Amino acid sequence: MSASDAAAARPGGHLLVEALIAQGVDTVFGVPGESFLAALDGFHQHRDAIRFIACRHEGGASFMAEAQGKLTGRPGVCFVTRGPGATNAAIGVHTAFQDSTPLLLLVGQVAREQRDREAFQELDYRQVFGPGTLGLAKWVAEVDDAERLPEYLARAFHVAMQGRPGPVVLALPEDVLSGPASAPVLPRVEPVQAWPAPGALRELRTLLLQAQRPFVIAGGSGWTAESAQALQRFAENWNLPVGCGFRFQDCFDNRHPNYAGDVGIALNPRLAQRVREADLLIAVGVRLGEMTTGGYTLIEAPRPRQKLVHLHAGAEELGRVYAADLLLQCSLAAAGKALETLSAPPEVAWGEWTAAARADYEANRVPPPVAPLDMAQVVLSIERLAPADSLYTNGAGNYSGWLHRYLRYRGLQHHGRTQLAPTAGAMGYGLPAAVAASLLYPERSAINLAGDGDFLMTGQELATAMAYGANRGAGRLVSIVVDNGTYGTIRMHQERHYPGRVSGSDLFNPDFAALARSYGWRAARVERTEDFEPAFVEALSEGAPMLLHLKLDTEVSTSRSTLTQIREAALKGKG
Repeated sequence: MSASDAAAARPGGHLLVEALIAQGVDTVFGVPGESFLAALDGFHQHRDAIRFIACRHEGGASFMAEAQGKLTGRPGVCFVTRGPGATNAAIGVHTAFQDSTPLLLLVGQVAREQRDREAFQELDYRQVFGPGTLGLAKWVAEVDDAERLPEYLARAFHVAMQGRPGPVVLALPEDVLSGPASAPVLPRVEPVQAWPAPGALRELRTLLLQAQRPFVIAGGSGWTAESAQALQRFAENWNLPVGCGFRFQDCFDNRHPNYAGDVGIALNPRLAQRVREADLLIAVGVRLGEMTTGGYTLIEAPRPRQKLVHLHAGAEELGRVYAADLLLQCSLAAAGKALETLSAPPEVAWGEWTAAARADYEANRVPPPVAPLDMAQVVLSIERLAPADSLYTNGAGNYSGWLHRYLRYRGLQHHGRTQLAPTAGAMGYGLPAAVAASLLYPERSAINLAGDGDFLMTGQELATAMAYGANRGAGRLVSIVVDNGTYGTIRMHQERHYPGRVSGSDLFNPDFAALARSYGWRAARVERTEDFEPAFVEALSEGAPMLLHLKLDTEVSTSRSTLTQIREAALKGKG
């Protein structure tokens, strides 16, 4: 586009699309609405440079955009209409906030002359998505002048990527998008990188030299392949055991001898004890939220028993929950490189500690036999048969524990992100994330593991996959539905706290295989362990995407215990 073209008057919706293209956006997820028709026309005008993926529900669209942000490191973009469209999309915004994922939600708004009259579907999005440390978004704004669209969009990209990444919401009045604008687009935004102070790095080295049982917990959003590789070299140089925060298991190669496991829910009891016994914890990039800290018990708030070093990209996060011994602000794109500068001594005191941590991890991956359908063997088969660069997605539910425990995620220095999962615990995330991954990276396979309750939150996005050509590249799109006829996590908690008193957690499910076929997917039902591998091999073959319906007994609850075991333990405790 020439400078003269950039200054020519065109609808604000066209200018907005041009500004998105200037930021490197080639795919936008959303559900069309009459409040942003001019922008939809802009997507048509520039269809050779950018595509609008029309999803079947705004929640699915916002999940797809959140996955896009995780995969690219730049804001995923979701476009929805006012009122119901925006509130439906809120789940993806909340997920992006708690997962520290850059995301931009664009919301069509009522015309400016109709504001503050409670016009049709009118909402004040500054109130709905109210920014703050416990809000839904980092920044919320409404554009009231078409000429300022490029300015607002560039700022949105800055805010979404700077410091701790997160979501931004822009409301766009209908008449702003349809009215004329002649402003030029602004250049591509790149985040500014922060590096910790040299004195703080020297202090960290001193703490390491004084330690006997150090432990690293890595995670968070914003890692690059180079920084992840440098983190690995830091761990090797100092022979440090490394765990990954809840649902950030691809920050460190799980095959590496220094990897000790995921520090999340239902974690290895031996790993939990190791974190408690550590005399120095180095938290790199993770927020140290409830799930990673075992409800703030593994690492006690506000003052931990262990010495704590916390490195994070967001200044507002440092010291917010924990009174750490050392705080370092650093972008995760630079974190590994900064840590790698710390020269290690010839010998460290914790060689046996690190080796034992790895041995505990390996022992935890040896599953007890379960019949007739063994979920541990299912996941081990997936890892063995799937391409090395496969992406794995899941939503919320006990079923995800088998992935966390038995799948070895590759470090993102090898293939980029390989784990797409919500630290916010949002049900329904996995299928839209897999569809987005398949459409964005058609040469990589996307494998979704979903629970039965989880899947039906967003199962209609099977249609989106078919509409936009998933499975046309070398990669394969596979959705595996684990059906035990219950909201498993809730039933587990019921049995722990109110044993035998079941209420509201039973599910009455369709034939998931038949449902998938009705959308044009291939499908198979699996009820025995030995039947899974041939079905999965078929799913990895050419053809339409494939859904595998795994039928489990309701008794199968977690990777560690059955419902009966949980109930009996609760009754024994009450007795």
